[in-house]
Amino acid sequence: MTNTDNTSNTNTTDLTETIITELLAIKAVKVSPSKPFQYASGMISPVYTDLRMTISYPELRQHIATGLTALIKRQYPNATVIAGVATAGIPHAAWVAEALSLPLIYVRSHPKDHGTGKQIEGALSSKDHVVLIDDLISTGGSVLGAAKAVSTAGAHVDGVVSVFSYDLPDATTNFEQAKTSLTPLLDYHLLLEHLTNHHELSETDCELAKAWHNDPWHWQPVSM
Repeated sequence: MTNTDNTSNTNTTDLTETIITELLAIKAVKVSPSKPFQYASGMISPVYTDLRMTISYPELRQHIATGLTALIKRQYPNATVIAGVATAGIPHAAWVAEALSLPLIYVRSHPKDHGTGKQIEGALSSKDHVVLIDDLISTGGSVLGAAKAVSTAGAHVDGVVSVFSYDLPDATTNFEQAKTSLTPLLDYHLLLEHLTNHHELSETDCELAKAWHNDPWHWQPVSM
């Protein structure tokens, strides 16, 4: 007799490993603890992600869509609408909505300042159960703002899925306070595990990367 749970877990692990490998190959994810990156916020980080690049790689984006689709089926089976968070979440939401044969909407960061002033585009009713999709979660501010807009419109927010999450303490706090569920396809810990297992990150750099995650706003690499 086949153990379907174990088979499913194995398939999921294989897929996430494949996606991480592909993201690193196209440099959509860069890891450099000894020569870190500075974000617009001023935060210094050993990891830089540009997941917008994924839309240009058909095989990779299909793998991501497959993973997100399976995630929603498992975690949010009552979903009736898929919502893309503008702008980077929209293409992934479109592919997932197509795979699930569900309606698609998208949510702007702010209402339009002209026309009807809409923040949400697409058909949405108070009976709908919505899953929001974004590409990247750092603190969660943008996607939680979109979730609030959906709730204000009268629909039920079942949860949020993302391609990647840094799994930062700030995000954990923000999602808990908003009483909103987050389920990422990939996260920071999976990335470090992959890099370590494939000997793509030295032990020293791995420790630096872990230290950043514990205190991202005050972290400094040894060389600085």
